[in-house]
Amino acid sequence: MVDHEQNQESIISAGIDIGTSTTKLIISRFLLMNVAGSSHIPRIEIVEKEILHKSPIYRTPLVDSFTIDVAEIENIIRTEYEIAGLKADQIGTGALIITGETATKHNARKMIHYLSDQAGDFLVATAGPDLEGIIAAKGSGAYDYSKRTGKVIANIDIGGGTANIAVYKEKVLLGTCTMHIGGRLIEFRDRKISSISPPIQKLSTENNIRLQIGDSSESPEVNNITRFMAESLARILKNEVQDRDRVLILGNPPNWTEQIDVIVFSGGISECIYAHEPDIDQHSTFDDIGKSLAGALEENKELKSFSWVEPVETIRATVLGAGTQTTEISGATIQIAQNELPLKNIPVYTYSFGQNFESGLRAFEEAVLSALEIYDDKGEGLNFALYITELPYMRFKNIQTLSQAIIQVMEKRADPLLPIILVFQSDLAKVLGQTLIGMNVKQSVICVDQIKVEQGDYIDIGSNLGSGVVPVVVKTLTFHSA
Repeated sequence: MVDHEQNQESIISAGIDIGTSTTKLIISRFLLMNVAGSSHIPRIEIVEKEILHKSPIYRTPLVDSFTIDVAEIENIIRTEYEIAGLKADQIGTGALIITGETATKHNARKMIHYLSDQAGDFLVATAGPDLEGIIAAKGSGAYDYSKRTGKVIANIDIGGGTANIAVYKEKVLLGTCTMHIGGRLIEFRDRKISSISPPIQKLSTENNIRLQIGDSSESPEVNNITRFMAESLARILKNEVQDRDRVLILGNPPNWTEQIDVIVFSGGISECIYAHEPDIDQHSTFDDIGKSLAGALEENKELKSFSWVEPVETIRATVLGAGTQTTEISGATIQIAQNELPLKNIPVYTYSFGQNFESGLRAFEEAVLSALEIYDDKGEGLNFALYITELPYMRFKNIQTLSQAIIQVMEKRADPLLPIILVFQSDLAKVLGQTLIGMNVKQSVICVDQIKVEQGDYIDIGSNLGSGVVPVVVKTLTFHSA
């Protein structure tokens, strides 16, 4: 990626987000510099960054309710490249992600791999709702705010189909939750209801709300639905879940324990609140409950009890968080499987032992299984790297115990034979990697240490160099800071 003999080099990054309601693209330029001395392993950092081009907000093109219009998506991308004065082969890195309800379309996976080949060298991820919430929190500014203030902040990213909640304190992810709350869950045509999503149909039945296709878009029952959404969201944020809220919860209930101080709204619904995009109506008009939902959120007394912070980005939070990445090289490989390298675009899941081996080990399996829910939510056999931090001093018996725990939990992956990829904060990669191999582990083992990564980062691990080390490229989501 970078010629380490050069002092500086620029790289072009593109971020593309294909969501339930909207599709958008951002192109950026990063200036990279080797900040290590000539006698050291290269360490590349971004020293300057610039957004070159932002696309309009497009309505996501569909052939029908089950199929993405791939040809039109490709046309949007190529048109925006032309406007930016770029060709696909000039894109050095970036992200093409598919989010929300669009990720459920039958040709979604095929589309992102096709487009990643056609449109540049992309980091490609189908973002499940938890990961989407994490990405949006970085693009909206909530993640950075949590570090500046030390407060517990919830980013609520609401688009067409879902509200993805990510809760942070001092840049540590405390929990996630996803709800069936979004602008396109009820749609209108000619001032009449044309579609009602299954979760909203069930919600209506359970709460005796009489709503059906053909009713007027001005029906008071529509406002009853959006008011319920706002009330339910407030209860979820306060961890006061009631039975009637469960119909709107997608996946796990709220799993944070600390009280939330501050909330930030991002996504298309937040654009209805903050109007960051003055020309949005020229590019996309939506005949749905988006404006009604935004109004219900603003009026809800329980939501008003939190402090509100305006987002850095509204509708572009996810694409900005995913597409603008830092790339740095750091660390050295201590235990590698040559035949598995290079590896690209491996998501990182962080687990801290909190300097207590016994208590950390008790929660270890449950925590790592939650990584599967984030990074392989459809059970497709997608891999991730486990970043283990704050381990206390360990005797060899502790290392054997940890190795056995790692083997057991990795066997529960959808594809248990994927390489075991471990990253350590402390200098443990060699001894733990060799211990795993000594236990005749079925999988290939790749251990690296002394590199800094965070939850939501992606890593590339390059091939073995002549010096016996390998480069580890850390793709950190950037533009969090003002």
